[in-house]
Amino acid sequence: MSHTTPREDVDVFGPDSILRRLVNEARWGLAVARATLLEAAYPQIGAALMENSTFLTHPWRRLRNTTMSSRRILDPDPRVRDREAARLNRLHARMSGTSSQGLPYDATDPEARAWVVATLFESTVTMCRLSGDALDATAMRRLYDEHRTFLALIDGTSDRLPATLPEFWSYYDDVIEHRLQNNEAVSVILYQLFANVPAPPVLRGHPALWAAGRAVAGPMATAITIASLPEAFSRRVALPDLPGARTLMRSAYLSAALATRYLPESWTRVDFFMELLDPSSESAGPWGAVRRQAGKAAALVRLLLPAPGEDDQAVRSADRFFAEVLDQTGDGYLRWPDLAAMAREIATRLNLGEQEEERLFQAYATWWRELQTGLDSDGDGRVNRDEYAAAAACLPSTGLIKIADVLFDVTDVDDDEKIDTEEYCDLFRTAFHRDLTGSGDNYTRSAFVRQFVSFMTGQQHSNAYTELFS
Repeated sequence: MSHTTPREDVDVFGPDSILRRLVNEARWGLAVARATLLEAAYPQIGAALMENSTFLTHPWRRLRNTTMSSRRILDPDPRVRDREAARLNRLHARMSGTSSQGLPYDATDPEARAWVVATLFESTVTMCRLSGDALDATAMRRLYDEHRTFLALIDGTSDRLPATLPEFWSYYDDVIEHRLQNNEAVSVILYQLFANVPAPPVLRGHPALWAAGRAVAGPMATAITIASLPEAFSRRVALPDLPGARTLMRSAYLSAALATRYLPESWTRVDFFMELLDPSSESAGPWGAVRRQAGKAAALVRLLLPAPGEDDQAVRSADRFFAEVLDQTGDGYLRWPDLAAMAREIATRLNLGEQEEERLFQAYATWWRELQTGLDSDGDGRVNRDEYAAAAACLPSTGLIKIADVLFDVTDVDDDEKIDTEEYCDLFRTAFHRDLTGSGDNYTRSAFVRQFVSFMTGQQHSNAYTELFS
């Protein structure tokens, strides 16, 4: 059956959707991690990741946004699906260019998009098989139809994927054999991401504990991922055959399956996992109910006020500010992709429409032109941290004020020229839910603009903006 339009006579994403069920399970993260590596080996995708993505510097934020986007694209309401598909298309349309190795890339390339969906399907099938829950022929065909419909939603057609499963496996093997490469993105994911992943919010205050845990978990995650990959791919990119890796991999998948089968359902969902990682979450899970009342006042204080102590004196390490906030892609420089990543994060959190999103990106583009004019003396399209620290506070703030104005407008949803506590929490939430409510000071436009400009020029610290961009 061929799906060529975003709408179907029969809703394959109905209550019995296999994909919708799996997306909400924490164990699906195993499939996503595996699929991401196979995607990165596709030349265009690998180049786009290295030039534009923040997955290396902000993986927890990427995890949250990917989960939110998946839920929207699989929502029972077709209007929610179409809105998210349009947002993804706008986001990807802004990701094109030429990599540092001279490879042209375009995130809207139909073949590359088809490969992304193909890796998700094959990795999901593999996850079920390795977990001891292998799909039968009927379920596998249904899951494949769901993935083709997913592709049709974002690309307008599913014709880039074969119509039948036998044809799909031939297509999949052919791409692995002739298209994939052992590129920089593959190496970064395997040997840097797992080894250097920053602490999740719950452990940011315990760097020694996180470093010790990561020293053990990082190599294990690498071994599990490598052992789960198709043998043809491992041969093509010359991945090592690590001793004991297959046993470790099977144990990990079986443990995830047993947890899903025997633990309470609420404990094995993505929401619960993200809530454990991020104590600022206001979800309604087992831990959220305990924290809700005790943490509400403290959370509001953290959101609405600058950090205490030295930060109140507007003292901030320029190096730390540059690394945590400005250098979104982690390459050591401030470039347009870093500013675009900030705009994407705001647009994703607020689920902005096309016109609002365009205003936000144009405001960031104005600021980037100011930075280039004032700081990029050699015209190489990037600014280093020393250049920024030395002169950013002295630059005209026209671009930053424009960003703040747009940000105020899109956050002030009731158009009363004030940002109340609920609107502020909508922007600065750190997990999946928006139910953080309570009384608090209203922000006028001038106060909002003043705080944003002071933060973005490194003059004043704010926990809220740091959490938003880091």
